[in-house]
Amino acid sequence: MGLWPKLKVKGLAMNSINCMVKMLGGTGLEWKALGDMATLKRGRVMSKGYLVENAGDYPVYSSQTVNNGMIGKIDTFDFDGEYISWTTDGANAGTVFHRTGKFSITNVCGSIKINDESILIYKFLFYWLSIEAKKHVYSGMGNPKLMSHQVEKIPVPIPSPENPKKSLEIQAEIVRILDTFTELTTELTTELTTELTARKKQYNYYRDQLLSFEEGQVEWKALGEVGGFRRGTAITKKETTNGDIPVVANGPTPTYFHGEINRQGETIVIARSGAYAGYVSYWNQPIFLTDAFSVHPDPSILIPKFVFHLLQSKQEHIHNMKKGAGVPHVRVKEFESYLVPVPSLTEQARIVTILDKFDTLTNSISEGLPREIELRQKQYEYYRDLLLSFPKPDTEVAA
Repeated sequence: MGLWPKLKVKGLAMNSINCMVKMLGGTGLEWKALGDMATLKRGRVMSKGYLVENAGDYPVYSSQTVNNGMIGKIDTFDFDGEYISWTTDGANAGTVFHRTGKFSITNVCGSIKINDESILIYKFLFYWLSIEAKKHVYSGMGNPKLMSHQVEKIPVPIPSPENPKKSLEIQAEIVRILDTFTELTTELTTELTTELTARKKQYNYYRDQLLSFEEGQVEWKALGEVGGFRRGTAITKKETTNGDIPVVANGPTPTYFHGEINRQGETIVIARSGAYAGYVSYWNQPIFLTDAFSVHPDPSILIPKFVFHLLQSKQEHIHNMKKGAGVPHVRVKEFESYLVPVPSLTEQARIVTILDKFDTLTNSISEGLPREIELRQKQYEYYRDLLLSFPKPDTEVAA
């Protein structure tokens, strides 16, 4: 990631902020409750079966954020024109979208139609609610909600209210700046994501080449013949407290607690159940193993890190070994018969050295690029919030 794109983002933001300070100089500001300026409606219940039976050309949006919230298309539409929609229930409650055209929304969404577009611009309202809406989400009873009566109360800033033409010019300029900034941030994020994908593919290619053995080149043995397996120990959430001992279970991210350890040294872990069943990880430190099992190869035959690289190279195949319709799981019995190549210890050590170097490089990129992507997003949000930073009223806007 070069320095120029970062400077371009920062330069654009600072110039834009200075421009807006001049535009806003000497203008007044009025706060109005959203419900006084817009009409709010809820979507309707649409089952998966309904979407299939009424398939068509018009998008249906729901509470998800992937694919811009679209869950399917039907042959009718409930809305036509420009709107703001928001998610009313669940983890994404308070997420807003700018919608145009013919579309429908489900019952876990709401729509906002501005009553008088000579006062308020949709895209300006969208950017404002992108900041403000989540502040009004109610998280009681474990299910976050942002219902219509709460959205109606959200205060919206109207710059230069005594001069509608000037007000719309200010709103339009803020929209122009944020649209440009959004486009640039998206471009940078796409470049970073593409780079990360390319590096991972390169690593996987060389790893697979190193771990490919021609027939007769090496002996193949069942993993159960050259190693043992040990199940983890059950533990309850009440027993886990913040600490420095990793609790390794059924996924890539451990929790930490104060307690005893049940594995130390080199440990290959395979998650036993859940969405990550079959996930392979390697540890070389004291850990507490719970909903997983560990693989312990005979060190006179197989180097543990070599086995880890082997299993990791087959991660997709191992995930597909999951059983069970409810909670998917993998079984030790299947891994006992899992065939692995057994080259000489010298060759294993050579392969491990090369792959460890590749792994270190790839992980540094894998950790660095997502971090860079996160920083770009935070940078965008920082300058967006700065552009939309209006002095709040002394009292809450009445609904």
